[in-house]
Amino acid sequence: MSHDHDAGDFASHFTQEFWDDRYGSTERYWSGQPNAQLVSQVDGLTPGEALDAGCGEGADAIWLASRGWTVTGVDVSPVGLERAAGHAADQGEQVAGRITWRQEDLLTWVPEPERFDLVTASYMHLPGEAFERFQRRLAAAVRPGGTLLMVTHHPDDLHANVGRTGDARMFPSAEDLAAALDPGVWKIVVASSFPRPATDLDGQPTHVRDVVLRAARG
Repeated sequence: MSHDHDAGDFASHFTQEFWDDRYGSTERYWSGQPNAQLVSQVDGLTPGEALDAGCGEGADAIWLASRGWTVTGVDVSPVGLERAAGHAADQGEQVAGRITWRQEDLLTWVPEPERFDLVTASYMHLPGEAFERFQRRLAAAVRPGGTLLMVTHHPDDLHANVGRTGDARMFPSAEDLAAALDPGVWKIVVASSFPRPATDLDGQPTHVRDVVLRAARG
């Protein structure tokens, strides 16, 4: 799921109908490459059970499975999930067999508490309390010793001519993400922003910034 919109229309942008239509409008909506921050932050972790919340067409889940993780990929869109399963199958049974695809509304779905060694979500931009509730539900799903990884667009990207839209308050800082976690339970490993290359709407090379929170549960 991705997520460039304002608070007024956010509800419609997180429906099954919206994302089924968006995925159905093109053969491949996303790049097919795993999130660069996921690769950077997870590459050294010992594989276990992972939750990819908002898995879309499945690139992150497939990358995790190819590294030995057992993955639950969750998204609101059955069209996206069907496409994700097809991409996983293209990688062979050793990868596809490690992934379970699950349709859920991430605005309300509550994953099993303390179930996963890794919970990851990328570019989920929700207004105010909706995002806070989302983060709390994901954090509760991390088992002791596990990792929570959240990646969001930096608010500066709103001015980078790359198509970001919406209220800047829907683009949390790394400090905001970290402050939402109980310091008695969580160790903040990374709370920062990182540049990455991109192409702007005029076809010119530019850079955008990703906000990254990586935290380990005690």
